[in-house]
Amino acid sequence: MVHRVAVLARPGVIPFELSIPARIFGIARGGTGSRLYDVLTWATTPGTVRTEADFDVVVRHGPEALERADTVVVPASYQTTSISRHGALPDDLAAAFERIRPGTRLVSICTGAFALAAAGLLDGRPATTHWRSTDRFRELFPQVKLDADVLYTDDGDILTSAGVAAGIDLCLHILRRDHGSAVANRAARRCVVPPWRDGGQAQYVDLPVPEPAAPSTAEARNWALANLERPLTLRDLASRQAMSVRTFTRRFRQEVGVSPGQWLIQQRVDRARHLLEATDLAVDEVARRSGFGTSASMRQHLRATLGVSPSGYRRTFRS
Repeated sequence: MVHRVAVLARPGVIPFELSIPARIFGIARGGTGSRLYDVLTWATTPGTVRTEADFDVVVRHGPEALERADTVVVPASYQTTSISRHGALPDDLAAAFERIRPGTRLVSICTGAFALAAAGLLDGRPATTHWRSTDRFRELFPQVKLDADVLYTDDGDILTSAGVAAGIDLCLHILRRDHGSAVANRAARRCVVPPWRDGGQAQYVDLPVPEPAAPSTAEARNWALANLERPLTLRDLASRQAMSVRTFTRRFRQEVGVSPGQWLIQQRVDRARHLLEATDLAVDEVARRSGFGTSASMRQHLRATLGVSPSGYRRTFRS
């Protein structure tokens, strides 16, 4: 069945973020070329909706679209961001949200998280939003488990993204979760974006003391990816850049947003996922080629990251 996605257009909506779900989900195709998602845009009052740019959009669907939606996406808009003044949901949006069916997946992009939080849908749940809005978000919604460092959060039926282009990362993640890496990778290639980005949004936060001329750690990262099956150490990586371990670790975190050790685990999990999906290699061999060494180690990391065992992941996503 085609999965139905309803995307909210509020007055002051940012056109770039409004278009992300339609672009990513709209081009997703199954193995036979069949369409996987039906994306429609809705507004609390159908008709002309003012955007943040110098043009308007015409929205044909109203809140009734929520009664049929499998996923509801709330992008950022300046009217939605105005919730930050008092933390309450506008009456028209509150009434619309009441039409969402139980079990519907909820997704926010950027400051769209304010709307979900104001509706009480994020209470006790992990979430994120644009790094510039995190302090205000914490003030208004202390009951939400805000993570200001990540590009997106996935809590099963509720997913949130950081600012602007992180919505692309989240939509590709949803594709990968729904249909596997092959479908997500094809969509990423069509959009000329990476299938995933390293690190979190911490790397994009303004630094009080910028270091524009600082040497990059890119060479060490490229070398690590080419030698991922080897038992790599922090000293190995630092030596590739002729840096001390302390300097390399600090520079790496500034550039990537996570520690070298966390980054290595991410890359090894990604390698393992690819091999489990695309090959018939035994689990022990997948663990070796991914750099985990043993199947027990790989199983531990996949469970921590994905919540499933290697064999469970393969059963779900093996083409």
